[in-house]
Amino acid sequence: MNTAILLIGGNLGDPEINLAKAVQLINEQAGQVVKQSALYQTAPWGVVDQPDYLNQALVINTMQDGLTLLHTLLDIERTIGRVRQEKWGSRVIDIDMIFFNDEIISFPELKIPHPRMHLRQFVLVPLQEIIPNHVHPVLHKTVSELLLSCPDDLPANKL
Repeated sequence: MNTAILLIGGNLGDPEINLAKAVQLINEQAGQVVKQSALYQTAPWGVVDQPDYLNQALVINTMQDGLTLLHTLLDIERTIGRVRQEKWGSRVIDIDMIFFNDEIISFPELKIPHPRMHLRQFVLVPLQEIIPNHVHPVLHKTVSELLLSCPDDLPANKL
């Protein structure tokens, strides 16, 4: 059994419904969701001329390996209506794998831990809620410690 930490988010359509649909499909196709954070509203990062996002962190138990899980998550995004057009642009749903077990994975299509997760409050704040003591396998700091040193000043507000 593998444990994956995911961050889901979106800002198009009805984000609350889209995130709930993502959780349902992840449960059905990827693995059992065993923990989930509250929903957090965050300002857009990167491309700022777009609606605010809703984000949520999930812990899942899965029988899938990292690459298989990535492809399952991409299929779930497509099912919900994700169309990849602009980097950091608006989206119906985004599902990012942040951690996979305590592994360090480096493939062209998959980098674990997520290479920019420690730079973004919209990732760290929901993670802090559900896995505050999880240690980043490269930076050797807990999620709580990463949040304290995060340079991002865009708040993530709990709904």
